[in-house]
Amino acid sequence: MARKIVDLRADSELEAHIDDLRCKSNDGSLTEDEEAEYRDFVEAVDIISVIQAKARRFLAQHST
Repeated sequence: MARKIVDLRADSELEAHIDDLRCKSNDGSLTEDEEAEYRDFVEAVDIISVIQAKARRFLAQHST
């Protein structure tokens, strides 16, 4: 399970959508809904990053 968590990645369609939101955010053209969606995405990435770091540490400690 830890390996699956470490390998977790967004699919190309989601990455393209988030890249679009990122560009709009950088130029200040996000709608309120897009801003909320982008903010939720950033928070989710933060959480996933912490979980992945813990999974990497687990794998490092338990590798044989």
